[in-house]
Amino acid sequence: MSFSTKLTSFFRLLKQAIRGGEENFTEGSIDRAIFLLSVPMVLEMLMESLFAVVDIFFVSRLGDNDAIATIGLTESVLTIIYSLAMGISMGATAMVARRVGEKDVPAAQVAAAQAIYIGIGLSLMISVVGIFFATDILHLMGASDSLIANNSGYTRLMLCGNITIVMLFIINGIFRGAGNAAIAMRSLIISNSLNIALAPVFILGLKMGVQGAAVATMIGRGTGVIYQVYHLTKGKGLIRLNVSNLAVRWDIIWRLIKVSAGGTGQFIIASASWIFLVRIISTFGSAALAGYTIGIRVIVFAIMPAWGMANAAATLVGQNLGAGLPERAEKSVYRSAFLNMIFLGIVTIVFYTLAGPIVGIYTDDPAVLQSGMQCLQIVSLGYVFYAYGMVIIQSFNGAGDTLTPTILNVFGFWLFQIPFAYLMAIELDFKTTGAYIAIVSAESAMAIAAIVIFRRGKWKNVKI
Repeated sequence: MSFSTKLTSFFRLLKQAIRGGEENFTEGSIDRAIFLLSVPMVLEMLMESLFAVVDIFFVSRLGDNDAIATIGLTESVLTIIYSLAMGISMGATAMVARRVGEKDVPAAQVAAAQAIYIGIGLSLMISVVGIFFATDILHLMGASDSLIANNSGYTRLMLCGNITIVMLFIINGIFRGAGNAAIAMRSLIISNSLNIALAPVFILGLKMGVQGAAVATMIGRGTGVIYQVYHLTKGKGLIRLNVSNLAVRWDIIWRLIKVSAGGTGQFIIASASWIFLVRIISTFGSAALAGYTIGIRVIVFAIMPAWGMANAAATLVGQNLGAGLPERAEKSVYRSAFLNMIFLGIVTIVFYTLAGPIVGIYTDDPAVLQSGMQCLQIVSLGYVFYAYGMVIIQSFNGAGDTLTPTILNVFGFWLFQIPFAYLMAIELDFKTTGAYIAIVSAESAMAIAAIVIFRRGKWKNVKI
């Protein structure tokens, strides 16, 4: 086959991946399946990560370290909401993918509706917390009185508007389970386009400051959710919700909660540990915290697309286990992990060599710049381990084995990362550098442990 023919075939496949549509990934080329799923999922996660860097970019133009720190503190709390939403999303993906693999589309549609009901109930409870306890939460996170007085509106708005976060994650999980990652991708493109357009208007133009970032984000995410709902109710895909499948099914809700509990638990365990990590870093002042916030936002920008590849592996595992093809599922995981490792390996080189110019986009404060560079350079050194580990962990979730990653997170974050970070940063006085070293050490150790457990193969026999 000539080079021009190969190039034509590549662009044809790329066009198919972006255009989307549900597919049966239980047969044919594994590389083709990974490509068709991962391209829109990587783009979806890239769009999700843009929310982080766009807001911090425009807020940094205010020249106020407290405003940047507010985003960092609030984001560390929002990670709990992300955890809950991602846990339910993983449960939805696993159950929908398994039913699609079994060719039971009506059951997949019913499962999708129940996942949405769970998300609505959860978001209402979180909104109540946001209304009454936003300032208390910031105080517990170590925020100064001036920061709380000037910027708590951002935290309150983000918590009260959490339904846009929850629904965006859960409905995209439904589409991914059905093998239609392109709709999930397009919903994030719409969300981010609006956020990019509106953020400077609200933050700088209307002089709303950091609160303007929350308004722009909520409008962007909300529009993305409207797009999702349209395709769930009026679209032509496998998952179409109507009167016949909208009845509340408490038995399926309970099964979804059980499947999602492990995923939710593993992310909450991780998120709560990051809150404690931020609390440790906040002891070194607003400049250190602002640098950490910028560095982590850039790191997330690179890791989120890698999670796209991991999500692709989860869908392949779910569908192939549903079709009774565990060996094909395993092969798909290893291939996805290898490709992910190459991607993040390249990112490591870029971040380590260009940390200064990258962080310099967001700040010219010497102290903030130094902290952000340290965060970016040290944490990115573990990318190769993260790349392989995140695919393996998501594959457990795709199989419905959410307990194993949960146990890994308990040991990795709470029994290793947090104590080690405290020892390095506070007791041994390595300050923020010690905390960053702890992050790399814990994440790398967890990735190695996940690979060892995955090779034992017990995930192949999980029933959901």
